[in-house]
Amino acid sequence: MSYETLEIVREAGVATIWMNRPDVHNAFNAQLIADLTAACIELDADDTVRAVVLAGRGKSFSAGADLNWMKAAGEASEAENFADAMKLAGMLRTLAEMKKPTIARVHGAALGGGMGLASACDICMAGDKAVFATSEVKFGIIPSAISPYVLRAIGERQAYRYFQTAERINATRAAELGLAHDAVATEELDAKVKEVVEALLQGGPKSQAAAKDLIRAVANRPVSDALVMDTARRIASLRATPEAKEGLAAFLDKRPAAWIAQG
Repeated sequence: MSYETLEIVREAGVATIWMNRPDVHNAFNAQLIADLTAACIELDADDTVRAVVLAGRGKSFSAGADLNWMKAAGEASEAENFADAMKLAGMLRTLAEMKKPTIARVHGAALGGGMGLASACDICMAGDKAVFATSEVKFGIIPSAISPYVLRAIGERQAYRYFQTAERINATRAAELGLAHDAVATEELDAKVKEVVEALLQGGPKSQAAAKDLIRAVANRPVSDALVMDTARRIASLRATPEAKEGLAAFLDKRPAAWIAQG
């Protein structure tokens, strides 16, 4: 598929989604939200894609909501705003719940919804010039749709500060908060993303999808009998799968597993 606001580059099992509205710093509007939703669904269903990188063309990753889109929202009814908000929330959830590993490649501004995108991805790599913020309160609104993903990245305590102050968060601080996994020199960002992608490609695709589902099932739950039984069932159900058998056989035979591309 082709997308009005995106460019998708595929190479060696990796799909990079480039947000391609550089003139407005890849700000959200209805079309970008729709395109991102559709692209995530398309790539998640493509067995040739092992990992997805989300990136932005131009000077910024994403500067949040398009001002014209926000202005129109301010003049719309509550019902129309609810419908728009549900589309944004649905896009973020679609990205966050992809079976494939996802990496945010963040350079420049990642503000508002842009910070939400970075948080919704499994992994975030930031260039040293990256800057994040939940800037919504400056516009008299709240970071509502992005909140589940930002909260899981930085935690409740830090959210009390940044949701209310809208302070800018530099790359180093983002790494300290857990928002970015690493902060590297901008010229080293692509190499760092490649390094992480190469590590991801060593893992079994079905086990990685299961690992993501495991995290969602276990996070923030007390250790109960039900939880212990659930974790036991999950590993038991995977041990007999063809992927698990192949992984063990490859390890014992000292050879690459079948899912690892041979170059």
